[in-house]
Amino acid sequence: MTGDIPPGGAPRPRIAVFAGPTATILNTPDLVTSNKARARHGLPLRPARFDVLRPQRLAAPATLYVEAYSAHPLEDDAAGLYAPPDGWLDKDGAFHAERPHDGATPVHVVELDPADGLYPLPYMGRQADGSAWEETSTAPYAPPGAARQTFYPDARRLYEEIERFGLGDLGAPVELGSVADFAFFRAAPSGGYTTGPDSERLGQDFFVYYPYHLQSEPGLADLARATNQVQDVLASGEYAGVQWLEGSPTVDETLYWLGLLIDTTAPLVGHAAQRRHQSLSADGDRNVVDGVKFIASGVALDERGEDRVGACVIVDELVYSARDVTKVDARPGGYEVTGGHGGVVADLGGYGPPQLTYLPARRHTHRSELRLTLLPERVPGVTGSLAGGVSPVDIATKDAAGLVPAAMPHVSITKYSRYAATGTGTDSPPVAEEEVEVLARIDANLADAPLAGFVCEGMSPFGMADPTRNAALSVAVFAGLPVVRTGRGNTGGMAYRTDPVFISGNNLTATKARLLLMAALLKFGALPPAADPFAPTLDERAATEKAVARYQTLFDTH
Repeated sequence: MTGDIPPGGAPRPRIAVFAGPTATILNTPDLVTSNKARARHGLPLRPARFDVLRPQRLAAPATLYVEAYSAHPLEDDAAGLYAPPDGWLDKDGAFHAERPHDGATPVHVVELDPADGLYPLPYMGRQADGSAWEETSTAPYAPPGAARQTFYPDARRLYEEIERFGLGDLGAPVELGSVADFAFFRAAPSGGYTTGPDSERLGQDFFVYYPYHLQSEPGLADLARATNQVQDVLASGEYAGVQWLEGSPTVDETLYWLGLLIDTTAPLVGHAAQRRHQSLSADGDRNVVDGVKFIASGVALDERGEDRVGACVIVDELVYSARDVTKVDARPGGYEVTGGHGGVVADLGGYGPPQLTYLPARRHTHRSELRLTLLPERVPGVTGSLAGGVSPVDIATKDAAGLVPAAMPHVSITKYSRYAATGTGTDSPPVAEEEVEVLARIDANLADAPLAGFVCEGMSPFGMADPTRNAALSVAVFAGLPVVRTGRGNTGGMAYRTDPVFISGNNLTATKARLLLMAALLKFGALPPAADPFAPTLDERAATEKAVARYQTLFDTH
């Protein structure tokens, strides 16, 4: 699409659409061989009354006779309002331009052409051995080479099917192409091309969750590359906004990260789906349409034409701030506001234009202190071990391409719960060494991840844990690994600052605090390590408190 000027004079906005990982919104039901194909090839029939129709392309033009007045049970009741049909079919199926007798069937003549686009048709495919497809794999738990893919490699086909089969509330088509132009990109995509000279690898180049036994997850390096790609695309200045498509449990996390790192004045919106595309009550298509409506309306822009809302997740006709939303249930309507303050920034329901309901006070995108264009190229890290000592090390975190994938920070989440294996009463004082998981993770990070930290999901709302875990996390802090405290679960209150060597997570969930800490590590690097992390001096503690204060400013404002 070329950005032509439609009637009215204004050019259509151009939107960049990114296919992200494990995205139900880009997933389709398994292609199962139809009874039409089974009957044709002598295969056992499925017990279903009807064949499922799947979008496919015609190979040649075809002429069809469609029974008149069959689109609605009451069409015939209003037959007097209609023009005469194109003709009639007699009982032998012969076409007549004039009605041959009273019992002839009135029909419309439809000329179908491959250029028309996709049509819903019975699926005729079979396996290589001639048997019917019953699921996406040749057999249950088949390896990747014996399994087809259900995810689209990018969103091009999704948008085509929305336009081709989507139906507006008043019977008009859903015309995405008349509202905006689109460019399609793949960033840690959900589907991949596995044959040919540029074949891709499952779990390295694309990431699926279905079939479930082949589930794969992107890593930190993939997030770095996706961030660089989004920034590079938007740096062209060609796009009025971004639509990011990802799995529903995590789309808010990625959008929050992009809202912190991407330097842009254009809106960033994410979409997900609880049900697969083409399935009964699929919700993803409407989310996509609403996202186009939101970006094209310009409601997110201020008087300078700059985004004033920040990264958002648009689902179920609501626009949520990505910072303040999380998925809590596997059904439409399964998203809830977190943090207890705002969250829904706009409403898309009804027939009117989008309306903003509040403006987030937190810094984002072109106002973020963590945007990619402001991040340094090098920061201090730490290396060594708790037993042998911790030393500073210089880490290259950014180059001409953007974030260095190998330098991405490792931030772990540890969760407090009462009734630990060892109590901490007066007869059992806190001993950091008992927190073997935390201490082992500290040593692993010092060995392999010079930029690292922890998030402790502790008591609500303050984020504190039991004395033993607090002691172990203090060791992490004085080994150079910053620690953020957040409230429990879907937190609704502030994790107030109670110890100046720990970062207060504000009203962020643990998963969002993890992302903000990763970004902060890319800006500031590791904390200054103490000579003995188990016993810091007063001067070392003061240096740590000063360094932590810089982190705290980011958590109070982003």
